[in-house]
Amino acid sequence: MTDRRDAAEPTNPTASPRALAGVRVLDLSRVLAGPWCTQVLADLGADVIKVERPPGDGHPGGDDTRGWGPPFLKDAEGRETAEAAYYLGTNRNKRSITVDLATPEGAALIRKMAASSDVLVENFKVGDMARHGLDAPSLLALNPRLVYCSITGFGQTGPYRDRAGYDYAIQGMGGLMSVTGPSRAEIADDSSGGGPQKVGVAVADLFTGMYAVTAILAALRHRDATGQGQAIDMALLDTQVAMLANLGANYLVTGVAPPRAGNAHQNIVPYQVFEVADGHMILAVGNDGQFARFCSIAGSAELARDPRFARNADRVRNRQVLVPLLAALLKRRPRREWLEALEAAKVPCGPINDLADVFADPQVQQRCMTVDLAHPLAGSVRLVASPLKLSATPVRYDRAPPLLGADTEQVLGELGLDAVAIAGLRRAGAI
Repeated sequence: MTDRRDAAEPTNPTASPRALAGVRVLDLSRVLAGPWCTQVLADLGADVIKVERPPGDGHPGGDDTRGWGPPFLKDAEGRETAEAAYYLGTNRNKRSITVDLATPEGAALIRKMAASSDVLVENFKVGDMARHGLDAPSLLALNPRLVYCSITGFGQTGPYRDRAGYDYAIQGMGGLMSVTGPSRAEIADDSSGGGPQKVGVAVADLFTGMYAVTAILAALRHRDATGQGQAIDMALLDTQVAMLANLGANYLVTGVAPPRAGNAHQNIVPYQVFEVADGHMILAVGNDGQFARFCSIAGSAELARDPRFARNADRVRNRQVLVPLLAALLKRRPRREWLEALEAAKVPCGPINDLADVFADPQVQQRCMTVDLAHPLAGSVRLVASPLKLSATPVRYDRAPPLLGADTEQVLGELGLDAVAIAGLRRAGAI
């Protein structure tokens, strides 16, 4: 009998190889950018040790995102646990230990762990790690093969290096909010719903985490070839500037800062949200042939022959004339009718789904974009799966996001510490 399971389905066979097998990551990061980076590394098979703050001094301990709710995970009896959905979304496949870096014993423990680690990721303020003797020069002297990745708001250099960096502020400082939100032609800045807007998720954090993964993998390849580790300096502001992509290039070419375009595209027309007879949809025409096919389906083939609209450059220059004409056409039919006709003609288009629609979508389900993992409090927890689909080294889902300090004894035992030594560290408040 043939196994017809889709190749995209998440699997967890114990025999499947791991792309990063044998790579140990000491994860001293918290909140989003760093944990997003280390979750990707963990998904690819790295042994990620998540180092968290022990409870005490009025602090519950752990990554701050553990308490960033509601919503919180519910246990088997339906009661809220202390595990926020935010934390669960960024920390699977890791092991958690608690260490207080501010104690001499805790700092010494981190040094001992760094000596046998391949990668260290931290997102403390500039200078914090140096105060504890845990900065890149100190640990690279101890372990020259270490890849040491620092993630901060503004980097290790520059006039803003000592500032704390937060995604929301970085979206503003880095220009993203200046091009996000309705245009002034749609809604005045001082009207409700007008003005610059942030993106709905923390994209500066997420992009920085992903760029950090790329940098770490490049550094590991260099280390494996030469035996030499290195320091990586990742900054949210740098990443935000880089991810402006074509809009950044537009400014550098013209010297003119692009305005907000709302749901339209700065360089392509028509490429925006349109109102239809029963709601809204996206029309994303990417070339002149697609525009001609759209016009034919809309019953207005003459628009594609009009010299004002025949080429994309013409459509961009005559946007203010063309878009109202298209808007009137699109209001004549319901969304499903448009989508079926345009998809059949291979004209890019789509609905605007909420998250209930997303996870009910047959394509999302066929691609297995959720995964259920056993959880000690809830029995199981459903998470968004990794988008990485590798044929030879598939992502494995071995561990739910760990409870605070759940693996402290195991990890310290692997370092050679016996029960007496571990008890001494607890008495000292180091773990």
